[in-house]
Order: sequence, then structure tokens, then C-alpha cells
Amino acid sequence: MYNKRNICFVGVDMHKEKHCAVVIDCWMERIGEVNFENKPSKFPAFVEDIRKICGTKEFVFGLEDTRGYGRNLASYLTGRKFEVKHVNPAYTNAVRLSNPIVYKDDSYDAYCVARVLRDMMDTLQDAKHEDIYWAIRQLVKRREIIVKYNVMNKNQLHSQLSYSYPSYKKFFSQIDGKSALCFWENYPSPVHVWNSTPEKIYETIKAVHRAFKIERVYAIIDMIKKDGNTQKGYQEERDSIVKNIVKDIKNNQELLKDIDEQLSKLLPQTGYKLQTMPGIDLITEAKIVSEIGDINRFPDSDKLARFMGLAPVHFSSAGKGKDERCRNGNRELNAVFHFLAIQMVAVSPSGKPRHPVFREYFEQKVKEGKNKPQALICIARTLVRLIYGMMKTKTEYRPYEKKEKEGTN
Repeated sequence: MYNKRNICFVGVDMHKEKHCAVVIDCWMERIGEVNFENKPSKFPAFVEDIRKICGTKEFVFGLEDTRGYGRNLASYLTGRKFEVKHVNPAYTNAVRLSNPIVYKDDSYDAYCVARVLRDMMDTLQDAKHEDIYWAIRQLVKRREIIVKYNVMNKNQLHSQLSYSYPSYKKFFSQIDGKSALCFWENYPSPVHVWNSTPEKIYETIKAVHRAFKIERVYAIIDMIKKDGNTQKGYQEERDSIVKNIVKDIKNNQELLKDIDEQLSKLLPQTGYKLQTMPGIDLITEAKIVSEIGDINRFPDSDKLARFMGLAPVHFSSAGKGKDERCRNGNRELNAVFHFLAIQMVAVSPSGKPRHPVFREYFEQKVKEGKNKPQALICIARTLVRLIYGMMKTKTEYRPYEKKEKEGTN
């Protein structure tokens, strides 16, 4: 417990260019305000201003955004042994809405952060920063942006190709495969095919795909002939659009490859071995680690489940109530575990379960009366416990082996 009478509470509202800090005492009275630029060179002067405001009293900082714009300030303060707490924006918003007249400006936001800090200082998490988790998170976010952009490019490519090659989907198994992109870039419309020969087309594609066969070229040419004449006005300009999209897709693929290489170097340094678990690849592990960070900030797997909104919330009144599904929490992490649970209970076309133990547990829950979405949540909770244990002890995944019952004479 803290002796709050001898402590000043500094709430800081974070922004890209400037921060606003408000200092209050234990009676929630404002005793000072400091506005300063979000530059490391301005942080020492900010600390000195806080010292002057607080006088002989101790002070503790509450930062609302320690993973974004406030990261530099948090690193500076923790590096100099100041006590820094991370304030959840949901708590700040609750204080703001509790006022009969809702205010919204930097000064009042900082005051709300200080209020939360004063009321919850004993339970708020310390603002701890390890650069490796921050770097992984930045790489994952950058990768997600590139993937979304590539989806837009592929949709545009589908649209453009449908005009020139009505049967284009039959040409290649993937529209963005190496051989496909090579073909679209060199032959964006049939006129380029007719100006070439099957042998030249074959040599062009074989340069990027050695297993490519000339029979495939003849099959493509035959499909183009059956499509009929698709040439229209301003074909040259339309061909340039296809080439531009292809170049963009190829460039994005190289960027993704570079990011994946960086992640493959960083993830082993965390000590986590999540990829040893079936269903978790490099990208899935990166997403999990980027959202969880240091697993030690969660005392047990139940806290982690609440963090991602997998734990039920109890609603009651007058002694009556029930548990309901939580719709808050970290939704990105929730989605990762949801799709991972689906993979664990999946069944192959031949009827063989991908993971028999998880499938058996899933079917058992359905027999007990749960519907399939509820049974999937049970699988996800099991995965949370497993992954939490793996991250906590930094051990590999060890599959459960069912022991056969010994026969009796």
C-alpha cells in the first residue's frame, strides 16, 4: 500500500507532437500542469518542472499510451528509476463519462489519467518496456498493412484480367504465383500472345518456374482462342494498368519476405517456442507474441483469458444472474485463438481428425449440451492454458498421449 498523502499523481495525455501532464494531490486537487514536446531532448526539463510542482513530495507517473506515442517518455522515465504506471484508456474514459458534463481536451484527459492513477495505483501495471516485443509488434503491424494492400491489388488484377482473359482463372492455380505474375506482366492481353510464339512464352515463364511445361502454354493458348476476340479501345493503356499492378504485387511479396526474415531472427530471442505446437507457424507466433509481450505481466492463464475476452462475464442483480459472453478485451488476440481452435478440431476430407485429442474434447463438450461455438470457446481456453504454460516456462509443446488402461486378469 502507498501513503497517498505524501504522493503527487502525474497523469500524462499522449499525442504525436506534444504531451500534456496534470499533477494532482491525494484529494484530487490540481496543483500544476506542464505541456511539452514529444522529444527526448525535452524530457529532462519536463521532469524538473514536475519536481518544482511537487516540492518535497514523492511523485508517480501515469501514462495512458505506453506502446505508441508515449513509448519514448515511458522508456526515459523507467530508465531513470521513476515509478511509472500504465493506465488503460478504458479506465480514463469511464472517469470522463462519470462527469455530468462530458469534457474532452488534453488538460482534462490528463486529469482523468491522474484520477485513475490515484484511485488504482495499487493495481495498475508497471510500465515495463522491452525493445524486442515492441520491434516484433511493429513488424507484425507493418506486415498486416502490406497483406491488406496486396489483397486490394489482387482484387484489381482479377477485375482487369477478366476483360482480356475471360478464362484466366484456369490458366494458373494461383493468380499471384510466380509463373502467373510472369505471364501477366509479359502478356497482359491476348495481342501480346499472338505477337509471340509458344516457345518464347515457355522460355519466359521457365526462367521463374523451372517445373513449368510447354504443354501448359498450348493449353492456355487454346483457352484464349475459345474466349474469342477481347481486344478493345485503348488496349495499351489498359495493359499498362495490369503491368503496374503486377509490379506492385511482386514488390509487396519481397517486402513480406523481408519482414518474415526479420521475425524469424527476433522470435527465437524471446525464448518462446510456440512453433513447436501444431497449427502455429511463424506468423501466428509473431501475432501472439506481439499482443501478449512479456508473459510475466499475467499472473496466470485466467488473467490472460480475460485480457483477450475469452473469460465469461457475470451479470447479476438481486441475487440472480448468469455468465455471458465477453465482447471486450483484445479482439485481435481473441481472433488468433479462435481460428487456432478451429484448426485443432478440423477434420480432413478422409474423415481423419487433424488433432484427435482436441477433436475428442470438442465432441465431448457438444454431447454435454454445448453448441459448437461454445465448444470452440472451450478449446480456445484450453489453448490459452497450454500456450501460457509454454511461454511461462519457455518449453516446447509436448502432445498429450492417452495411456491405455491395463487389462485385469
